[in-house]
Amino acid sequence: MTNSATQPDIKDLIFDWNSRKRRTSLSPLKDRRVSFFDETLRDGIQSPSVRDPSLEQKQEILRLTAALGIDAVDLGLPGAGKAQIDHVTALIEYGEREGLDIAYACAARTHEKDINAVADIAEATGKEITVYAFLGSSPIRLYTEDWTISTLLERTRAAADLCRKRGLPMCFVTEDTTRSTPQVLNQLFSCAVEHGVARLCICDTVGHATPDGVRDLVTFTRMLLEAIGMSHVGVDWHGHNDRGLGVTNNIVALEAGADRIHGTALGIGERVGNASLDQTLMNLKLLGEIDNDLSALVPWCEAVAAACHVPIHRQYPLVGEDAFRTATGVHAAAVIKAIKKGDADLADRIYSGVPANWFGKQQCIEVGFMSGESNVRYWLEKRGIEPAEGLVKQIFARAKTTDHILSDEEIMAEVESFGAGSMRAGS
Repeated sequence: MTNSATQPDIKDLIFDWNSRKRRTSLSPLKDRRVSFFDETLRDGIQSPSVRDPSLEQKQEILRLTAALGIDAVDLGLPGAGKAQIDHVTALIEYGEREGLDIAYACAARTHEKDINAVADIAEATGKEITVYAFLGSSPIRLYTEDWTISTLLERTRAAADLCRKRGLPMCFVTEDTTRSTPQVLNQLFSCAVEHGVARLCICDTVGHATPDGVRDLVTFTRMLLEAIGMSHVGVDWHGHNDRGLGVTNNIVALEAGADRIHGTALGIGERVGNASLDQTLMNLKLLGEIDNDLSALVPWCEAVAAACHVPIHRQYPLVGEDAFRTATGVHAAAVIKAIKKGDADLADRIYSGVPANWFGKQQCIEVGFMSGESNVRYWLEKRGIEPAEGLVKQIFARAKTTDHILSDEEIMAEVESFGAGSMRAGS
């Protein structure tokens, strides 16, 4: 083992082109208030392939959500009926019993029925609930629904006034914002803030936006608010992943001036899903932009996967089974050398852009058809088995005849076979 006094700091071994200190156009997130909004229990379970979790499963998901330092959570759509009302009410009661440090929100159409359903829960529980009232705003939606701008403005005013009357903070959500015209957004945003909404939510409802579009739209919204003297109004970004840009767009939205970012665990949601909140948080942690304790990130994703019956792809970042596994000889040899230097951070970074130990995971060396003998030796040593030269060569030869990674059972069968052969030879 190398003397720790001679070991370099891992930061000195990686030149970081991602470092924001080299990007003068950005103000660090720690210099401004940024929050995160979990949509897993509302937009996430609107996925056509998921199961609606039981109340007990939702409670555990809520507990883990709060443990991650996520600031607010959408608990559901009470306007959808009694089952939703009962679950939202019970989740708030659970959150209060457990002392969870998280703000409550609910989705609602700009309809009296939906908003009153949220208000009734707020009165019953005695807790503040922010209404995320949504209304389509794009030309394609207006044409399809036979709506006029006057219709939209009337619904916006009515929803904001009802929320104020019933003592509910409101976030005005323009559906399909990323395909809406600046002329319409100007009118709707101005109307909403004039009637007291606390936040505006820019929605990439169908996953249309590219990073340039995100930057332009968030900048437009911020400039509009400043121009009308409402720069204190918050700006949310809510993205979907249809182009595979969900996480990237989340980060760009932050850079452009959004102060609340939405997402779901594992990116579940309608069609191909929402922006992945777990990947967003992981990336911001790696960039040094947040200091949240993310030790619950993997359990959170696993709890959502189990509750919603969503299989986690083996190669899903951080959480997937293969995220920190390797059987490739060259890669494994480098990881093993790093491990033998007694430096966990070095081992985590030599062939991984994500340090496994930050998130409660570890590097895993396997044995397969592309492995070297060092893989075999390490595998055996890790399990307290003497890596005799004959045994190493026997397992290595077996691996080279397969088309897959050897399972623990397959390797142990070779160990037992070698042991039995040694005993016969010595008898």
